[in-house]
Amino acid sequence: MRPRPALPAAVRRFAGSLRFRLLAGAAVWVTLALALAGLLLADLFRTHVRARFEAELTTHLDQLTAALERGPDGAPLVRTPLSDPRFRRPLSGLYWQVEGAAGEAVRSRSLWDRALALPPDRLADGVIHTHRMAGPEGQRLTVRERTVVLPDGAPLRLAVAGDEAELAAAETSFNRTLALSLLVLAAALIGAALVQVQVGLSPLARLGRQLAEIRRGRARRLPGGMPAEVSPLVDDLNAVLDHNEEVVTRARIQAGNLAHALKTSLAVLGNEADGLTPGTAATIGPRIAAQVAVMTRHIDHHMARARAAASSGVPGVATPLPDAVARLVRTLERLYDHRALDIVAEVPPDAVFRGDRQDFEEMLGNLLDNACKWAARGVRVTVRRKAPGRLELRVEDDGPGLPADQRRKVLAPGVRLDESVPGSGLGLAIVQDLATLYGGALRLEPAPSGGLLAVLELPAIDH
Repeated sequence: MRPRPALPAAVRRFAGSLRFRLLAGAAVWVTLALALAGLLLADLFRTHVRARFEAELTTHLDQLTAALERGPDGAPLVRTPLSDPRFRRPLSGLYWQVEGAAGEAVRSRSLWDRALALPPDRLADGVIHTHRMAGPEGQRLTVRERTVVLPDGAPLRLAVAGDEAELAAAETSFNRTLALSLLVLAAALIGAALVQVQVGLSPLARLGRQLAEIRRGRARRLPGGMPAEVSPLVDDLNAVLDHNEEVVTRARIQAGNLAHALKTSLAVLGNEADGLTPGTAATIGPRIAAQVAVMTRHIDHHMARARAAASSGVPGVATPLPDAVARLVRTLERLYDHRALDIVAEVPPDAVFRGDRQDFEEMLGNLLDNACKWAARGVRVTVRRKAPGRLELRVEDDGPGLPADQRRKVLAPGVRLDESVPGSGLGLAIVQDLATLYGGALRLEPAPSGGLLAVLELPAIDH
């Protein structure tokens, strides 16, 4: 069995396109609608023509009734000829016939020497019945008949018949014209659908060309002026482009900051390495280790900023807070177990941070660690909703607190107010940087207990 030849790539692309689907759908519905309309119109025309045909036969039957009387010999007599000349033309397709109860009969000249073989029927005086029967020369006739009782009391059966070939010819002519008209209408509607699809999809084609310009580096954003249905897509694409550009810009800045931060430590390491001898190793070694620790903290700091920059604004990233906060509290309790600190957390069960879990743990972990370093007896963590789409985390300690001027200073990278307390001075700066990248904020306030209150605002996912 020979395999079927594969369709050309252009045909396959068109068959899978939105344009093809819209055109195919329009063509199917236009065809179905016009076919149904054609059947309905043909049936209506057939019904109308038959009604007119039967009405014409009834008119002839009324004329026949008005012209009927008894002749001198008592036989039925049509006093005046009926108006339609076809009654006088042999086998014309239009006939009348009158029969008496005794078998006497009179017929139109169009019947020639034939007779209408009417089926047996019992009619009340004046009531009209319709029959369909065979006629002369194999004609198919429609017959309208009535029974009339003359003044002498003798009933007469009157019938007028017409050839249905006229109906068939009229229906055939109408159906042919109707089919041709519907075909022309279908072609016009499908053509209109083609134009409509072309016009309707032109914004998408323009959008594709504009995206190609962005890929080639000739443009940075998509221009406006799109229809209302496409504008949200353009806005979303521009938001993605802006986000990507912002991420690249942040990455460049962070790379520069990291290089600047490491340059001093590398210079110190170089100087220490130049003076390193077996006799000075004991004193220079700790200084080298300290510089390596500083470099590591800088790298961790900038890596956290880079991770947050990549995660912020990305849909679908979420962190349920009850589990994350409980995990950090357990870690800090173990870390400061020797001080027997009381760490209390109040978190709503449906609180969700719209961001990366690792970033959240970095922020809250630094705040908790800072609070535990300075707390006297305990630390309290409270999470609450501030507004739709916003969360507020409050970390409070009962330590010595900070004056207003020092609260501003400790948010700068590398600032340590007490060198006797372990740390790098980067913790609060990291929290502030990460919060800013997520569209949040960090502020330090005096706590009601006299210590320090850190208030962290972050984006939330509302349920």
